[in-house]
Amino acid sequence: MPLDIVILGPPGAGKTMLARRLPSILPPLRRAEAIEVTKVHSVAGTLPVERGLIESPPFRAPHHGISAAGLLGGGSRPSPGEISLAHRGVLFLDELPEFRRDVLEGIRQPIEEKRVTIVRVGGASTFPCDFLLVGAMNPCPCGFLGDPRRSCRCDASERARYCRKLSGPFLDRIDLHVAVPAVPWEDLARRPAESSASIRERVAAARARAALRRPDLPAFRNADLTGGELDSVSDLEAAGRRLLSAAVERFGLSVRALHRSLKVARTVADLEGAERVGAPHVAEALSYRPRGES
Repeated sequence: MPLDIVILGPPGAGKTMLARRLPSILPPLRRAEAIEVTKVHSVAGTLPVERGLIESPPFRAPHHGISAAGLLGGGSRPSPGEISLAHRGVLFLDELPEFRRDVLEGIRQPIEEKRVTIVRVGGASTFPCDFLLVGAMNPCPCGFLGDPRRSCRCDASERARYCRKLSGPFLDRIDLHVAVPAVPWEDLARRPAESSASIRERVAAARARAALRRPDLPAFRNADLTGGELDSVSDLEAAGRRLLSAAVERFGLSVRALHRSLKVARTVADLEGAERVGAPHVAEALSYRPRGES
């Protein structure tokens, strides 16, 4: 399922590398998905003449200077923007706070609805935009807050101003806030513990479990669950329900954040092959939620 992510860490920690490796662990597009993606790129004029169906999840990484029309789509004859070109794939926004605020605010509704409508004098055009949003950012303007190797040069006001570049409603739509510390040389020198192919198999198995919940819908994922379906599908154990209730009271989670946390917990359980969502799955999902300005 698409779980929108913000990766937070100092320069050189590997944020961009991680984001660019994400497509390697995503399963190939199903035929219906491949047709959708190919149609969008054909309309946009980005489909090579000699190429048939696009069968791999697309990866788009626009520069932070992009305009709202470039990201959302536009023009006198509306054409798909980057969010639609990333349909069924990954949209990577590096240096997230450097994007214009109105540009980021413009994708809030498409994230929820998985489509974007562009209205012009001659009519309206609607394009799909069901993508995995991945943002990368430094923890502060200089980038070294919390880094044991280098001292942060920012004062409290600079850090607060940097945090405020991203609005609360925007961050509330992000499922996973992941801190990536600087990696010591000893760890870099080791071989990877698990290959992308192995991880891709686990992701495909988890998606297959999710698809069984709505066999009537093609390419169904946990992200597509409605609020009304969540309770029956999550099959939440008593301990997990108590933990979730305590988190709502302590952290003041919005209904949206609550639903997104449940979807993440359900996905964590699917990755483990668990039928029910337990307290450990809920705890992991909640650990990815932001804590104020942290």
